[in-house]
Amino acid sequence: MSWCAVGLARVGGTRRMFPAPLLLQCRRLATGGRTSDDILELCRRRCFLLGEKMTPASVLGGRHSLGPLGAQMKRNLIKEWWDAMVLHREQVLPIDSLCRLPGMSNPSPGPPPKTLSKACLERLQNQSPTQEELEKMADLRQDLLNGALYYYPSCLELLNRKLPFGITEVGRCFHPISDNEDPDTCRVGERTAASLVWFSSAKTCAQWRDYWLRQRLLWWRKFAQVPSRFSSGDHPDEDGMKTSLIQYDFPWGKEPIERLGILDDSALTQMHHGPIAHLHGRDGRKSAIPHVVWMSSDVEGGLLAYLCDALQVMKNAAPRGKEQRRAVLKIHPSLAPVILAVDLGKGPAADLRLVCQGLCTELRGRGIAVWPGYLETLHTPMEQLFTRYDEMGVLFTALVSDVTLESGLLQLRSRDTTIKETVHVSKLSAFLTQHMAAAAKL
Repeated sequence: MSWCAVGLARVGGTRRMFPAPLLLQCRRLATGGRTSDDILELCRRRCFLLGEKMTPASVLGGRHSLGPLGAQMKRNLIKEWWDAMVLHREQVLPIDSLCRLPGMSNPSPGPPPKTLSKACLERLQNQSPTQEELEKMADLRQDLLNGALYYYPSCLELLNRKLPFGITEVGRCFHPISDNEDPDTCRVGERTAASLVWFSSAKTCAQWRDYWLRQRLLWWRKFAQVPSRFSSGDHPDEDGMKTSLIQYDFPWGKEPIERLGILDDSALTQMHHGPIAHLHGRDGRKSAIPHVVWMSSDVEGGLLAYLCDALQVMKNAAPRGKEQRRAVLKIHPSLAPVILAVDLGKGPAADLRLVCQGLCTELRGRGIAVWPGYLETLHTPMEQLFTRYDEMGVLFTALVSDVTLESGLLQLRSRDTTIKETVHVSKLSAFLTQHMAAAAKL
């Protein structure tokens, strides 16, 4: 079961070394002009991520918190995952297990030191002050597999012992990470895992593995601007077991965002001691202990992948023949943290704010995420306003003006096309709802 203890891929290894200027230029062309500095700086400036000294390693290692926009986007990503894996499927049961399961001192499969680097483990074992850190790590779950294995008999009974079926869960997991600034210390990184454990007969397990790998890759590509940046490949672990990785091609290189592997019936027999009759499930006429296909997604890693995918650097013509670059986060409508920003145009500010307030209240009541730009008291030029909302990934900007007071018409600007069109206030909600529904079907 050593596959279960596989940690995050390293950032900063040999293949991640800072490239020579020519290679760097080629990399920028291949990624549409995006660099890791561009992405992380935008995430910091617009509060998708919180914290200082952001690097790819620190972000993927779980050393940064999410800001308001990042938290909302993560919520949307989990909702889409949940709908795809639970809501629209039969025979998939959700659970919410404890971080420390009853009667288990270590909720992660296998001894926790297997996830620690050799140098880090030696430091923890040889220095008495950090021995407590190792013991503390043993009590923190590093994945969600054991929760599904532990509650497998209860879920099997609920389904009248019929195979195949799946158990799914979303929850916080922890893993040790080295501190780049102080190599003699180790920290605990946090991440949110989205896990599906699929139980099937030994005969059909390989078929289910291929099915789920295909489905998961299609799901990741569904929300991408450039689907080809998501790819899959096999990765043998130290015991020779084949693990499939779904990876995203970040500007600094490929990183895994989901892992998929197969475990035999020993996964259940090692978890449940004593008589094994209660572990048998029926697949047709045959009854046996099932094999396991396990998928585990790194939600924060996927979030960063979609932010990288959405970032586009556009060139605008400026006076005197100069070009200006502007960043646009073309986040998929289903994942966008803000659908509409409501702001003020020309007209009496007090009256316009009342209209904006009523409009925002109505849209929020219909489940549409709104940014109340009209509450800003400092005047901002319109182009700067649009630049800010483009960097926030806001789909549309509604400008309420004196024309709105007279006729109910407002200007609606699209993030993706920059086209402004006139829409009546009474039809705005229906327009946004139809746009979101159409985007979800793509």
